[in-house]
Amino acid sequence: MRLADLAKTIAIDAGNAGDTVLTGFAIDHRKVAPGNVFGAFQGAVVNGEDFIPAAIASGAVAVVARPEAKVEGALHIADATPRKLFAQLAARYFRPTPEVVVAVTGTNGKTSTVEMTRQIWRMCGLRAASIGTLGVTTPDESVSTGLTTPDIVTFLGNNTGLAREGVTHVAYEASSHGLSQYRNEGLPVAAGAFTNLSRDHLDYHADMEDYFAAKMRLFGEVVDDGGAAVVWADDEWSQRVCDVANERGLKLFTVGEKGNDIRILSRTATQLGQELEVEHAGETYRLRLPLIGAYQVSNALTAAGLALVTGSAAAQVFDAVARLQPVRGRLERAVIAASGAPIYIDYAHTPDALSAAIAALRPHVAGRLITVFGAGGDRDTGKRAPMGEAAMAGSDLVIVTDDNPRGEDPAAIRAQVLSGAHGAREVGGRREAIAAAIAEAGRDDIVLIAGKGHEQGQIVGSGENMRVLPFDDVTVARECAAELAADGAQ
Repeated sequence: MRLADLAKTIAIDAGNAGDTVLTGFAIDHRKVAPGNVFGAFQGAVVNGEDFIPAAIASGAVAVVARPEAKVEGALHIADATPRKLFAQLAARYFRPTPEVVVAVTGTNGKTSTVEMTRQIWRMCGLRAASIGTLGVTTPDESVSTGLTTPDIVTFLGNNTGLAREGVTHVAYEASSHGLSQYRNEGLPVAAGAFTNLSRDHLDYHADMEDYFAAKMRLFGEVVDDGGAAVVWADDEWSQRVCDVANERGLKLFTVGEKGNDIRILSRTATQLGQELEVEHAGETYRLRLPLIGAYQVSNALTAAGLALVTGSAAAQVFDAVARLQPVRGRLERAVIAASGAPIYIDYAHTPDALSAAIAALRPHVAGRLITVFGAGGDRDTGKRAPMGEAAMAGSDLVIVTDDNPRGEDPAAIRAQVLSGAHGAREVGGRREAIAAAIAEAGRDDIVLIAGKGHEQGQIVGSGENMRVLPFDDVTVARECAAELAADGAQ
């Protein structure tokens, strides 16, 4: 693609540089190569416009930036919303793309839903991948880690790479940050899904209405005209989501006890999962879902909805639902302690998510539910006490420990959590807290270790002093259980 061809799509003249062959796009001036288009955006901490001269010196032939930005020596592609225009231009460059792309938004359940969608598609015989918090999961189950929503260049590059490898179907997480910063634009999105909405990221968004509005860009702008909206109908925000989808003219597909397209008729907890009876298109399906927890039902059936609206056959889809595998760090059973107590790991890091994880395990507890969790530093402080309240409301024993303290004092974070968790036990070191919980657990008890899920490190410090210490809740739980078993055998 020539620079003139790209410029023509937005009705501007590339001038003498028009015959330049584009070699790529970049938003980090340190990664600019000759022939690149550079995106210079204002951020919360860094202003990309400050690096325009460095990007041009490295060979950038065009710069997408605000009209008032100073650009000399390269084509200035000016726009009041440069992030959005940059995404749209980059999408014209990155080709091919997967044939079917769907996106999932919501506070909780995005990771599980995109991964379950990938699994369902795969069991339907399709070459599918997922992109999100766990990274990029390909058809052969290989995973590369990444952010929930990578930067737009990485996102589009990943999709082009997948398409070249023969992937036809992709499900990705659409976070509120990604949607508000135009980090997942440009692809043809056949369907969007909504899981739920509860307090999170209010250190970034002004309030819940602002947070909701960011999520709704998925249905209001990102999903293709005439595309579909799969909505979990049992959340308090669901009707407003349906209103946005209807106003846009999307095909509405609702799921849940209040769902019109997949309706839950009954749900019964079993020792290793749950039995479901659901209705779809006049047919009743009886399923054994091999996953624990009511919210896993919502994730699985929302994923089923995405598969259905993108053309998969109902019989195949519901058969696949009954064969879904647990998602890493989402109510993942790490180990069974020597006492016989199962130890579960979950990513829950909001009050609602913590309540949901606890509620998911409660029907399977004959003795006590022991919950270990903390709160992250340099993040929404207002959710800390409510997390403590949520843990105390559903658990028999709560141990408050450290999560990712980042630049804050860990003891101060714990104190804020404990202000809502009266009667909880405080154990500062996360490994020590996990060991204490496992040592406490008896045969009929269950231990829930919440907050970090799939994460492989613990973030301590900030800025130049930030360190990521190796820490995997699953591995640590197994090590602690093995050490306690060895001590008991002596």
